[in-house]
Amino acid sequence: MSLSVQENAPRHRYEAVDESGVVAGFVEYVDHRGSRLLFHTEVDGAFEGQGVGSILARESVGQALASGTPVEVSCPFIRKWLEKHGEHLDEVTFR
Repeated sequence: MSLSVQENAPRHRYEAVDESGVVAGFVEYVDHRGSRLLFHTEVDGAFEGQGVGSILARESVGQALASGTPVEVSCPFIRKWLEKHGEHLDEVTFR
């Protein structure tokens, strides 16, 4: 399975999309007072257990940081993923 993660700004989320255009999961965010808060991750049941959540965590945090906006995380899934993998720990703030 090949997934790409792209920002869907009108819906305030990053979406993992498969090669046929199906949204396998998403991370919701809100921009507030100069920072981007990643607050919810959801994976479609048909894609569970296939690493979609991990791809979303890595890519959404990476893309949010690349925008130059400070990134905050309140999503428990993303927090656990970051702590487990050690990526970007010094670049995000946990809420």
